[in-house]
Amino acid sequence: MLAKCCNVVMIQPTPSDPLANTSRPLGVTLGDPSGIGPEIVLKLHTQALPRPCVVYGDVGVLERTAKQLGIAVQVNPINKLSDLALQPAAPGELFVLQTGPILNEDLPVGSVNAASGQAAFDALNQAIDDTLSGHIAGIVTAPLSKEAMHLAGVPFPGHTEILAHRCGDMPVAMVLVNPQLRVILVTIHLSLAKVPAAITPELELQTITLAHQVCLRLGIPKPRIAVAGLNPHAGEAGRFGREEIEIIEPAIRFAQSKGIDASGPWPGDTIFFRARRGEFDMVVAQYHDQGLIPIKYMGIDEGVNMTAGLPIVRTSVDHGTAFDIAGKGIAQADSLRCAFNLADSLTH
Repeated sequence: MLAKCCNVVMIQPTPSDPLANTSRPLGVTLGDPSGIGPEIVLKLHTQALPRPCVVYGDVGVLERTAKQLGIAVQVNPINKLSDLALQPAAPGELFVLQTGPILNEDLPVGSVNAASGQAAFDALNQAIDDTLSGHIAGIVTAPLSKEAMHLAGVPFPGHTEILAHRCGDMPVAMVLVNPQLRVILVTIHLSLAKVPAAITPELELQTITLAHQVCLRLGIPKPRIAVAGLNPHAGEAGRFGREEIEIIEPAIRFAQSKGIDASGPWPGDTIFFRARRGEFDMVVAQYHDQGLIPIKYMGIDEGVNMTAGLPIVRTSVDHGTAFDIAGKGIAQADSLRCAFNLADSLTH
């Protein structure tokens, strides 16, 4: 069948990394402009940032949001990246590059709509182009709405799939990190009914390998990778399913033969506790909620989403568009700041 985190102190990027260039800015995408993206991007800029930053999105949305919510940030439109001062971003100052048609002033706030879905997609694509061309060092993304993008005719289920496609349809995986736990997903945006058929020995091995590489990138010299089972009790020796025996175990053994310290499959109801206690450096989760529930339960404010396997750095918040609180002034920018700090560390 088979041939790291808001805690940026631990990150030790490879000196030869071609992305390591602190003179280049980081790009922050606005996400869905009808969600909390504009608010948290503005709040990110109320404090000093450690390096230059350019926001990809809509100038008017940011200006209106700052005025309506009383956020003391000056929005400065730029026409091209060369207009950006290459110095750490001062508190209260934001530079934005318009990435699509100017959005109407009556754009709905707090609801799904096609115009916002298209705007989020346009901003992300421009940021990807500028990163691939070397004009910015990496991308930090605010949340977008998959439903809004679908209304706009965008055929991708989320950030991860868009990034993978634009970077050459390479193998990627979603990684979630916070100061206590690191998780990588084998499958991402699938219905639960489709997960068992999607898990193959090759995909399992690919994810374990990416987990090992991410840990090395995060400064962990000898990563310990724990692999969760798919079924209750990790299948109970085949009594509750055979995926562990026929798919997951062979992938673990092959990874071990390649020098990766992988173990399992471990029961999903205890593996995250053990990792949090320090037994493992990263957990391989088989499906979306198996991995994201433990991360988010520990606190959305400190969680960061990153994409493993890309030739570029991309980090993100670990929460969604929060349409229910959009425009109310109560959204927190903590996760976005953690994502920015992680991207900054990974591109030094």
